[in-house]
Amino acid sequence: MNISTKTVAQTFSKGLSRGFSNSLFVVFSSLGIVLLSGCANVIPPCGAKTSPPSSELRNTKWELTRWNLPPNSNGEIRTRQIPQGEASNPIQIHFDANGQRVSGSTGCNKFTAQLDEDTRGFTFSKITSTKMACMPQRNELENDFLYELNDYRSIVRNGDQLLMIGADRQVLSFTQRPNTSK
Repeated sequence: MNISTKTVAQTFSKGLSRGFSNSLFVVFSSLGIVLLSGCANVIPPCGAKTSPPSSELRNTKWELTRWNLPPNSNGEIRTRQIPQGEASNPIQIHFDANGQRVSGSTGCNKFTAQLDEDTRGFTFSKITSTKMACMPQRNELENDFLYELNDYRSIVRNGDQLLMIGADRQVLSFTQRPNTSK
């Protein structure tokens, strides 16, 4: 090879190498952005604790602020209308200070349940509620809430958010509220 052929070959090789490096950079950068943005859109967020020990929830109060229904046939997530704010008698869960019971409001009646814990997390058992007459829409909401409370698959906590994920793929999202009881 003469000098000019050698220079052209080196330049071509460097350009090819640089082009390949740039392509790899673009591919991996894009992949990283997709993974990070995908992680940010996941419910629950990536840093959330799954199945928190009941000790993390002792003496806390949570209000249902969103109820996602399972995706429809088009994959769209639908939300269920729920009462919010103290004036509307919201659905709330209170974890007691001893970590043995939960109680709260179904939006119409009061409920209580025993908290059982094992290595997989905690479950609610012996769920009971008062039986006041409710408007039909509230009664349906109450029945569905008590069903989800009894049949959820996992609970995830991320700061002041608590998600209850049902076996039927419904997701109940609670926001922590100030606990006025001692």
